[in-house]
Amino acid sequence: MSYNKPSEFVQTMIDVGEAKIKTSSRDLILRGTMAGIILSLAVVVAITTIVQTGVGIVGALVFPVGFCILSLMGYDLVTGVFGLAPLAKFENRKGVSWGCVFRCWGLVGLGNLIGSLIVAALIALSLTMNFSVEPNAVGQKFMAVATARTVGFENLGMDGWITCFVRGILCNLMVCLGVIGNMTARSVAGKIAAMWLPIFIFFALVFEHAVVNMFLFPLGMMLGADFGITTWLSYNLIPTILGNIVGGLLFTCIPLYLTHVKTAPSLDA
Repeated sequence: MSYNKPSEFVQTMIDVGEAKIKTSSRDLILRGTMAGIILSLAVVVAITTIVQTGVGIVGALVFPVGFCILSLMGYDLVTGVFGLAPLAKFENRKGVSWGCVFRCWGLVGLGNLIGSLIVAALIALSLTMNFSVEPNAVGQKFMAVATARTVGFENLGMDGWITCFVRGILCNLMVCLGVIGNMTARSVAGKIAAMWLPIFIFFALVFEHAVVNMFLFPLGMMLGADFGITTWLSYNLIPTILGNIVGGLLFTCIPLYLTHVKTAPSLDA
C-alpha cells in the first residue's frame, strides 16, 4: 500500500513537528540554510524558463523541483514549520512550549535567509559577469518582478499591504499541503507527485512565499532595482510572513488536526 490515510499522516505531522522543535540549533540553521539555497535555485530555474518561453505557466511547472529535492533531503522551510511545530504544543508533547515553537521558527527562518542571500549574491554575480556588465534578460526580469511586488504594493498603501498579506495566506495554505504531501505517500514517486501539485498552484497564481521572497527581493536590489530594504520589509516580507503563518497554521494544519485527531463524536445511526 503506497498511501497513508489522513488519520496516519496527521499523527506523522505531529511527530515531525515535535522532532523539529527538539532539533539542535546547529541543525535547524544548517537545514534551513540548505533549504534556502535549493529553493532559491529553483526560483532561478523558473524565472529563466519564463524568460526563454514567454509562458509563465511553464515556470510554475518546473519550480516544484526545488521543493521536492529539499523535502526529500530532510531540509526545512520556515513556511512548513509555521504549520507543523505548533501541533506538538497542541498535543501537549513533553518538553514543548510556545517558546520552543518560536525558537524553531526563528532558527529555521534565519537559516532560510542565510541560504537565500548566499544564492542571491552568487546569481547577481553570474548574471552581471562579476558586476562588469548590465544584467541580462533574466536579471531584468528579476528586477521587474521584485519592483512590482514591493513598490507596487507600497504605492497602494494599506491596500497593497493587505493584498500581500492575503497572498501570503493563500500561498502557505498550498505550501503546507505540499509539506504534508511528503507524508501521504510511501514511494518516492508518490511523494514527488503529492508535493508537486500544490507547489505548482501557489507559484502559478503568484502568491507570496516568505523564503522565495528572501531571495527574490535582495537579488533585485543587488541587480539595481529601485527600492530599498525598508520598502521590502514593510510592504512584502512582513505581511508575507504573517500571511504564511495564518495560511499554514489556521487554514491547513489546524483543520487536519481537528478533524483527524480531535475528531468530534460521530452521530448515532
